[in-house]
Amino acid sequence: MKITKYLHSCLVFELDGYKLLFDPGKFSFAEGQVTPQMFADVDSIIITHIHPDHLDTENLKAIVALSKATIYTNTQVGETIAKEGLAYNLMEQGTYNIGPFKLDAFPVQHEPLLDNPIPQMTGFLINDKVLHPVDSMETRLTKYPNIELLLLVTMAPFANELRIAGFADRVMPKQVLPVHDGYAKDFFIEQRYKNYSLHFNKAGIKFHEIYKVGDSITV
Repeated sequence: MKITKYLHSCLVFELDGYKLLFDPGKFSFAEGQVTPQMFADVDSIIITHIHPDHLDTENLKAIVALSKATIYTNTQVGETIAKEGLAYNLMEQGTYNIGPFKLDAFPVQHEPLLDNPIPQMTGFLINDKVLHPVDSMETRLTKYPNIELLLLVTMAPFANELRIAGFADRVMPKQVLPVHDGYAKDFFIEQRYKNYSLHFNKAGIKFHEIYKVGDSITV
């Protein structure tokens, strides 16, 4: 399973020629490094919640027009994109099979933000190997000890590095793929990721220092 990063929390999972796109949000497209044309060959799209850094309706429409991909999402996102003429399949809780991917979907609590309502958000366990808690660090997410890969928010207005690293320390994955880093300049990301690597190496956890468009790992 290959996972390719397209800035912030926008990821493409690829297995057996099937491509699954997660959260093509505004931060990914903001500076023109990522375009809808890059996703013309995706088969399905998952949107985890309505925050604009995870959902960019205009670019989502462009991706669907190019790829004819099917959108999977929760009720709140679905109602939002339906107003823009986008069809979707409901995916909130339970086990779903999409192409070669098994997705265990479950509700997760978004971390609190200043003067901002908490959105409905859906997290995932992907092929029993990858834990995607999205923007949540709930204690109950630590019930997946020794998971192969944790997708970890590394920068956010709702958390500092001590809390972020502490969450991953409790999950104890074998590997960490950093996400939610579209706020920062390259020099800052490089500095902080070296620090994260040093921290996780002490526990035998591999931290992948990737953030540029098209960077990928295989699990």
